[in-house]
Amino acid sequence: MLVPEVLTLTMNPALDVVTSIDRVIPTHKLRCNHSTEHPGGGGVNVARVLHRFGSNVQALYPIGGVTGRWIDSLTKAEGLNTLVVQISGETRESFSVHEISTAQDYRFILPGPMLTPAEVKQFMKTLSLNWPSKYIVISGGLPPGVADDFYVAVIQLSKERGLKVFFDSNGPALRPSLEEGVYLFKPSLSELNSLSPSPMNGQSEYLSFCRSLIRQKKAEIIALSLGEQGAMLVTEAKAWYAPSIEVQIKTTIGAGDSFVGAMTWSLSQGHNLETAFAYGMAGGAAALLHSGTSLCQPNDAKELIHKVKLIPLN
Repeated sequence: MLVPEVLTLTMNPALDVVTSIDRVIPTHKLRCNHSTEHPGGGGVNVARVLHRFGSNVQALYPIGGVTGRWIDSLTKAEGLNTLVVQISGETRESFSVHEISTAQDYRFILPGPMLTPAEVKQFMKTLSLNWPSKYIVISGGLPPGVADDFYVAVIQLSKERGLKVFFDSNGPALRPSLEEGVYLFKPSLSELNSLSPSPMNGQSEYLSFCRSLIRQKKAEIIALSLGEQGAMLVTEAKAWYAPSIEVQIKTTIGAGDSFVGAMTWSLSQGHNLETAFAYGMAGGAAALLHSGTSLCQPNDAKELIHKVKLIPLN
């Protein structure tokens, strides 16, 4: 089998169950509309997007129980090349409700199954036998039972093999992982603030702090998500700001993973950073067009890329 160009790593996948209701009201029994189910978790979603764009990608993740088997069947139904590690615990579900009256999304995220030391060891063994040729995308948080510095070893081994590491995680795993240095770091504004010694406000402060992280060799490139305000892309020498693209929003779920997937695809095609950033913005906006965690479709992203505005920053 052809060695994948990109491997995505998801330590805590989920079955994403999405439904809608006119209004969310406390204490009442809420009768929801029809639900949809998609395989989820950061790296799984990124792999789904890359596969749609035509990338040679493989998704590595642990699964357990009935939910895990259902996730695996859903990824295979999409034609995704997967590599799974069996665990004893039941893979989690994530439940999201779209409130029709306000167009707001309510998301309920469970912690996930406890992984045993033997299962973590097996995961690392599986990874060590299945390296990609160019890129590894580490996306999503860690489940219970996995040490905060778990990604450190993954990043070290990846860099030893000459792989470019794309990193999009959260929580206690952030600081130790960035100490190893990654190629591209994609934080949200709240995640970036969690790394700062003091609260930041405004583009100039975001830019300054991102540059400080780059000078400390924690990342070569930082793609900072600003939510409704757009995003920034920062390197040591250059930086750009991209306002959000105006689209008819059907969901806010999956935009970040679609951003990472579309940008990773663009870089894998040899595009320059500006073009890759534009594809990331277009991919993130395209994800908003479809309900649930349908994620972006390449045709939508390629149409929206013409609406992306990149503004150079000092």
